[in-house]
Amino acid sequence: MNRTRTKSIVFLRILRNLAAGFGIFFLACVILALTEQPYWAYHWLGTSKAEMKWKPEVIVVLGGGGMPSQSNLMRGWYAVKAAESFPEAKIIFAMPGDISDSLSTPELMKIELEVRGIQAEKIGFEPDGTNTRAQALNCAKLIDVKTPVLLVTSPEHMRRSVLCFQKAGFEKVNGLPAFENATEADLKFEDDKLGGNKTLVPDVGENINARYQLWNHLKYEILIAREITALAYYRLRGWI
Repeated sequence: MNRTRTKSIVFLRILRNLAAGFGIFFLACVILALTEQPYWAYHWLGTSKAEMKWKPEVIVVLGGGGMPSQSNLMRGWYAVKAAESFPEAKIIFAMPGDISDSLSTPELMKIELEVRGIQAEKIGFEPDGTNTRAQALNCAKLIDVKTPVLLVTSPEHMRRSVLCFQKAGFEKVNGLPAFENATEADLKFEDDKLGGNKTLVPDVGENINARYQLWNHLKYEILIAREITALAYYRLRGWI
């Protein structure tokens, strides 16, 4: 009986310590999210390897989610801008999918670019790679590694993508991170003018940090943690 009680006490202490640890960790994340550091870490992932040193001959758009999705629509938008800046460059969508299916993600991305004025004959596919390493290796079979390429992907993936393509043998790798642009509108408002309950509930209309920055930075922290883990894994595997 005493042994069972001792085990229960030990188990409860472990649970208490775990709960305290998670609480401290969450509080630290919230405090960090109130600073500018998560944004600058996210910005570093997107720009640290995104130099534009060479005029690209091939624009490689790396796959994100499905289509439509925020990641692929953002990458498609930037791919169009890149194609307009470098009209002689070809475009390759490096994303898994059945290119014989008109409703597959690669084909829908192609249609998205055609709608925006990009000629179909300039667009090709690498539809087999299911991670950045495989996409880089497969692209090396389609493109001469001496050819200057421009990678288009989400900011948090840019550093790893450039390093992967360099490891695969590409000698001239540019990067174009698909950053979102913040709205130019002033989003402040006066809470009391909108009616409703005016007691006990604090006003937040003038506090942009509480309404947007805190949550955006918490999202950045998750993206950064995931990407740092991926970079470490790719480094250990010798893929970058």
